[in-house]
Amino acid sequence: MANDSLRPFAEALLSPGSPVPDGIINPDGVAATKRFDVYRNNVIVSLTEALASRCPVVQTLVGEAFFQAAAREFVIHHPPTSPVMLHYGTEFPEFLRNFPPAASVPYLGDVAELESARRSAYHAANDHPLDPAQLQEIAPDQFETLVFKTHPSLCLIDSDFAILSIWQANIQGTELDVPTGTPQAVMICRPALEVEVRALPQGAYAFLSTVQQGQTLGAAAQAGLLSNPAFDLASTLTGALSAGVFTECDTTRE
Repeated sequence: MANDSLRPFAEALLSPGSPVPDGIINPDGVAATKRFDVYRNNVIVSLTEALASRCPVVQTLVGEAFFQAAAREFVIHHPPTSPVMLHYGTEFPEFLRNFPPAASVPYLGDVAELESARRSAYHAANDHPLDPAQLQEIAPDQFETLVFKTHPSLCLIDSDFAILSIWQANIQGTELDVPTGTPQAVMICRPALEVEVRALPQGAYAFLSTVQQGQTLGAAAQAGLLSNPAFDLASTLTGALSAGVFTECDTTRE
């Protein structure tokens, strides 16, 4: 009942131009229109700033005015569902992909996903990366049935655009060295204190996605090859181990 009674207030708060909810009055008994408008504006501004903090490169790409207009539209249609603002904005990348004014910047949503993934990785649970020496204890005939547990911070993105290059160029203030339409797959992980963002070689996205789903090394290798005949299992596995994306390994048991 308490939530139902607050619903009109919450809806009016994120609906610019809507009347002041019943019961919001000044000491003289008159509707507190000016006070409520100030409060409503402060709420929308703070949520917009939260999105800008989450996606600073996105704001750089489109400019502050465009970003604020897009963020304001997002805030109005996607109010927070949790008091923990850390999680606010997870739907923002998909919103940008379907936001008509952003159609001329088709990679914007994917860049936002990369930035959102970096924040999620930073706040993910800790775990110790797998010691590669443990693999030496596994018999060669068991490698196909090997199952890896991936780090809680691991996030994989497969984009039709050069999202890593775009993000790095804006972070470093350098020129983009590849066409924006260059497909790039990216791995985000925080095996220690720092979040690491790495480009994935051919077929590695399919391989790691399959591993992340809990399937065997054999199935993951097959997925990598089906994705790209140039997939190199040895180098991809070595790179993943060095990046600390695995935390445990075991063989499946019949």
